[in-house]
Amino acid sequence: MNFIAMDFETANAARHSACSVALVFVQDSQIVGNYYSLLRPETDFHWRNIQVHGIKPEMVKNSPTFAEIWPELSQYFQTQHLVAAHNAPFDNGVLKGCLEYYDLPEAHFQSLCTVRSSRKLFPDFENHRLNTVCQNLGITLNNHHDALEDSLACANILLTQEKLFGTEPLKQFVKKI
Repeated sequence: MNFIAMDFETANAARHSACSVALVFVQDSQIVGNYYSLLRPETDFHWRNIQVHGIKPEMVKNSPTFAEIWPELSQYFQTQHLVAAHNAPFDNGVLKGCLEYYDLPEAHFQSLCTVRSSRKLFPDFENHRLNTVCQNLGITLNNHHDALEDSLACANILLTQEKLFGTEPLKQFVKKI
């Protein structure tokens, strides 16, 4: 299985307020690399978001904006690529919000939400939050709400689902963006 697991953290409720992004690259069902960057959103931070992920304005003051890293990342968001996220509507919304904010072209790719696949494949879990799914599947999640840790956990959830159920049942969860 080949895919990219993605996670964003945001500075506030605005979809264009990404303050960190991570991608984990999977080829032939093996994690082969990752990308992580803090981002300097051109908006204020809300105290609640800081409380969740621990990223403060002073930590990103010298970081690139989303627009500055997009030329490097855009190659991964192509129609033939599968991009997974745990709660994909949120992460896809942040990506779309950033692209719109910086007047960049839309990204078209295949998306899979591991919250949706976990609900269907593991209906007996207490809930399907990232930390709960990881705990139930024995996947390490040391720093929840760190974009790299969360995208790595998402990748491992999808790899575990593939190992337990094969790829055929996962196809129903793929949507075109």
